[in-house]
Amino acid sequence: MDANSVSGTRGTCYLLFAYDVGWSIDLGAAEKSISAFKERSSIKHKPRAPQYLQFQPPPLRVLQEAPPLSVGGRETEGAVELLLYDFGALSVSYRIPFEGELSTLHDLSAELYENPRLLAESRRRAEELVGLVGPAIERAGIADHVEDYVVYHLESAFFGDDRASLLTLAQILRSERGPLSDQEVAEATSHRISFGPDDAAFIDWNAAILFGQEMEDVMAVLAFANAELLESRMLDRQLDLALDQAYDALSRKPWRRLRLPGGFQTDTARIAQLQVDSAVFFERVNNTLKLIGDQYLARVYRLASRRFHFESWDAAILRKLQTLDSIYGKMSDQAAARRMEILEWIIIALIAVSIVIPFLVGTSGH
Repeated sequence: MDANSVSGTRGTCYLLFAYDVGWSIDLGAAEKSISAFKERSSIKHKPRAPQYLQFQPPPLRVLQEAPPLSVGGRETEGAVELLLYDFGALSVSYRIPFEGELSTLHDLSAELYENPRLLAESRRRAEELVGLVGPAIERAGIADHVEDYVVYHLESAFFGDDRASLLTLAQILRSERGPLSDQEVAEATSHRISFGPDDAAFIDWNAAILFGQEMEDVMAVLAFANAELLESRMLDRQLDLALDQAYDALSRKPWRRLRLPGGFQTDTARIAQLQVDSAVFFERVNNTLKLIGDQYLARVYRLASRRFHFESWDAAILRKLQTLDSIYGKMSDQAAARRMEILEWIIIALIAVSIVIPFLVGTSGH
């Protein structure tokens, strides 16, 4: 069946914006702050997680009333959902209902790509929530980088694998109005998974298209994967900064190394703290989500992981952690060598003093 002939398609477009808002979030304290905020009766919190998604701990869902935003001739719903993860990520989600031919989503997908108004509005929502639950966030602060993702959920069954249908899907996934090559279409629609004969999920790096009913769990997996991608980028950037600082401390010229005792320990302690922080954060993000009792959702997550290149990100992060560990070892050796030099000079000075004192005493006696 040709995608352009499919009429009466109903569904919802989910706009996801992931922000890094701090080192970690005490979700219990954040929930108490929200519950105690009586003036904002429009705010509700839902700590419940989908049945098969075992988060440790479960993220905190916050629902806020919001005026509709006009995007591509459509409007967002009058509510925005914010999802707080304990590892310091915040996901802001908008919904746009749609109905009609699937091909009409071309214009919407183009409008949604890096939409400045939605980016500004989502950041404002993030800033408001961070200001509300600020004391519950360790090292609170919203990073400049944002990871956005779009999910189109169509309530109808998947309509076919013909060339025209796949081209339409690829154009929506890649936010392209013009024609695409067969190679590009195949690449955009290559990460596909189905549970039953009528449902399908196409996952791309910029967007995903879901066909079928009751796809909330798949949505939760994709939202988490988007937040995980953000934190992978942030951690990679943090490690780059740590390596630059470590290289600078390690490669200081001898005349710059003349400092008060303990200066070398300050460098090694700072590098060690960066190393520990990065390693702990890496493990916390990777161990947050456990998919229990549902192999389909596990496959969805693996598919999203491949599309987002998590394996490459993890390999790069682990390599930089190992490099940082190597530099820390060299800096520790340097610090130990400096301490030994100082001790040697102190011993030499004490010996010299012990030799000179008898002569000075003898001279004063005469």
